[in-house]
Amino acid sequence: MSKITIVIPCYKVASHIEKVVKELPECVTEIILVDDCSPDDTGKVLEQLAQQDSRIAVVRNEKNMGVGGAMVAGFQEALRRDCDIAIKLDGDGQMDSSRITEMVQMIENDDYDFVKGNRFYDKFALRKMPLIRKIGNFGMSFLVKVSSGYWHISDPTNGFIAINKETLQRLDMSWIAPRFFFESSLICELYYTGAKIKEISMPAIYGEEKSNLSVMKSLLTFPPKLCLRWLRRIWLSYYVYDFNLGSLYFAAGSLSFLFGLIFGIIRWIQFASAGIAAPLGTIMIAVLTFICGFQLLLSAFQYDLTSQNPFQKSK
Repeated sequence: MSKITIVIPCYKVASHIEKVVKELPECVTEIILVDDCSPDDTGKVLEQLAQQDSRIAVVRNEKNMGVGGAMVAGFQEALRRDCDIAIKLDGDGQMDSSRITEMVQMIENDDYDFVKGNRFYDKFALRKMPLIRKIGNFGMSFLVKVSSGYWHISDPTNGFIAINKETLQRLDMSWIAPRFFFESSLICELYYTGAKIKEISMPAIYGEEKSNLSVMKSLLTFPPKLCLRWLRRIWLSYYVYDFNLGSLYFAAGSLSFLFGLIFGIIRWIQFASAGIAAPLGTIMIAVLTFICGFQLLLSAFQYDLTSQNPFQKSK
């Protein structure tokens, strides 16, 4: 029988957390409630719940660390308590805890290391999702696919997740983002553990509670962070831990693409400033190197999409 530990980051959830805890299935062994220095009565409610339920342990952050910081603290506590499977559940009641049993079974019986919810599998539930969330999630999904290497993941920002102990132990927690970039950064870091990931249909429950996540802020701050994660993954996967055809595609494609782009811009500015037409040879050099580089990069992405994760070899 696996030891199932629920980790719930708690910030301004005083009116929701009791209901969330009481609705947890019987298979849950331990419950870790992380008080992320919430300014309301959340801390008091957590203490009351801990007195009522012996499965509950309360972890307190001395300062607000965001959802990622709270989850790192919760994961570390779960490992100290020797959990077999750790599950993240939000404290605002937006996640259907009845799905926990299914997630546990997939890890125990189907050899998955990481199981997460996907709000996009259910087209009827998708219609109920606010439009701004749809737009943001679809855009972020593509960027996370590219940066993480998990091309089959289509709802990476869904925070309903379950992870086994071995994968959790292999995670480099220092690379887990402290705030709302947590879910995306976690998917990116799972790549280096070689984790086998599965998504299951799990519509979110939208009530009257307000999200602390700013969609506009996410659209501005997430892409640069994901770009850095992508560059790190390509460097480690194709040049440090392995060298293959994809390595050549990325190197040659990047050099040719950037040369054509930069050379073309510089020469265009020079000839435009002089008021004369650029020679055909100059134009062809810029265009051909740019197109060749673009085609090589497309081949590199195709290779990356179909190639095996090199970190799986050590599992």
